Amino acid sequence: MHIVVCVKQVPDTRIIKVNPKTNTLDRRGIPAILNPFDSHAVEAGVRLKEKVGGTVSVLSMGPPNAVKMIRKCVEIGADEGYLISDRFFAGADTLATSYALYKAFEKMLEEKPVDIIICGKQTIDGDTGQVGPGIARRLDIPPITNVIEIKEVDEKAKKVVVKRKLEDGYEMIESSLPCLLTVEKDINPVSYSPLPNMIKAARYEPTIWKVDDLNDVDKKQLGLKGSPTIVAKMFAPPKLEGGKKIEGNAEQQSKQIVSLLLEKPELFEKKRGRA
Repeated sequence: MHIVVCVKQVPDTRIIKVNPKTNTLDRRGIPAILNPFDSHAVEAGVRLKEKVGGTVSVLSMGPPNAVKMIRKCVEIGADEGYLISDRFFAGADTLATSYALYKAFEKMLEEKPVDIIICGKQTIDGDTGQVGPGIARRLDIPPITNVIEIKEVDEKAKKVVVKRKLEDGYEMIESSLPCLLTVEKDINPVSYSPLPNMIKAARYEPTIWKVDDLNDVDKKQLGLKGSPTIVAKMFAPPKLEGGKKIEGNAEQQSKQIVSLLLEKPELFEKKRGRA
C-alpha cells in the first residue's frame, strides 16, 4: 500500500504579527514549522503503514528550505519525501495550490499507484480546509473530511472505513480506494521519534521537482496568475478583556451576573434587532 501525506511548512502563528501599516503578515524572524494538523496526518499514515504494510511518502509545495520540514516528517516515520519548489508556485491560493499538487501526483503516479492520500484538516496560516478536497476533485477520487479514526482498510477489496466528526455527532463512512482523507488532531497523538528515524532524517535528501519536471503544466494556473483569491485587508483581532470573578453564594452570584448584564444593554438591543 502506498500512502501519501500532503504537508505544508507554515509560520509559527504563536509568534507572528500583523504589520499595522501594510496590513500583511510580518514574517521577519518567525520560525517555520510543520503545520500541526499535518504532523497528525503523517502520524496517521505511519500507523496505517505499521498496521497493513506499505510505504509512506510526503508531498509538499514550498520554498527550498521546506526540505527541513520534510526531514521532520521522516523523523515521524515517513519513508520518502517530495518537494515541488519553483518561483512559478509563489503566491498561490488554495485553487492554484491544489492544481500544482495535482500535477505532482500525476508525476508520482507514473512511478507507482497511490492508495490513500492523507491531509491535515487545514493549515494554521490559512484555515480554509480547501486544498485536500481540491486535490481529490482534480484526481476524481472520493474526499472524506474531518476524519478522527481509520477503522479498517481492506487492500484486496479496495475499501476503507473511517469515523468522521460532525457538528452534532459522528459518522461512519465506507469508501472505495483510492481516496483522500483530511484528518483532525483528535486522530492520534504524535509519537516521539526513535533514534534511527532521527539519524535517517538528518541525512535524508528529498526528491525536488521544478515546474518543468512536471508534465503538461498550464503555468497560467500556478502562483499569483492562477489565484483568483485576493486578500484586501488583514488585521489582528482585538485583545480580549479580562474577566471578572463571581464570588459568594448562589443568590449573591446571580445578583452579580444580572448586574453585569445590565451594564451592557447593547447585548439585548442586538438580540431584539435580530428577532
